[in-house]
Amino acid sequence: QARNYKIMETIKVYIDWKENYGAASDAVLGCVATHKTFEGIKQAYASALEFHLEGMRKDGDEIPKVLQGEYTLEFELTAQALLHRIDGVITRAALARITGINEKQLGHYMTGHRNPRPAQREKIISGLHQIGKEFISVV
Repeated sequence: QARNYKIMETIKVYIDWKENYGAASDAVLGCVATHKTFEGIKQAYASALEFHLEGMRKDGDEIPKVLQGEYTLEFELTAQALLHRIDGVITRAALARITGINEKQLGHYMTGHRNPRPAQREKIISGLHQIGKEFISVV
């Protein structure tokens, strides 16, 4: 007996920071959102996507295949958005110690004066995960 499994699609949404959070996805061209908070941008993009799809249906446009069934949104932050997100929660000094990236360079990444290479972005993410593990280990 064959079973018909539904595959849930994952839509990757990229979040950047330039005075506000901004979100867009390569899977849904023309759908963007902005918001001043991180939680707000996730909600704003989900709402914008629904509004975008509603407009596409009304106009008779072809809906991208990834959006025809069930889907989930996966948010990926640029280094600038990520550093803005944690600013005030974790100091640059702590992040510098754990990543080996100096505070001034982290500041450049946060302000957008420089963009980190992918390896630097991974160092930042790994450092944040390590700090998180240290927090979780506290009993």
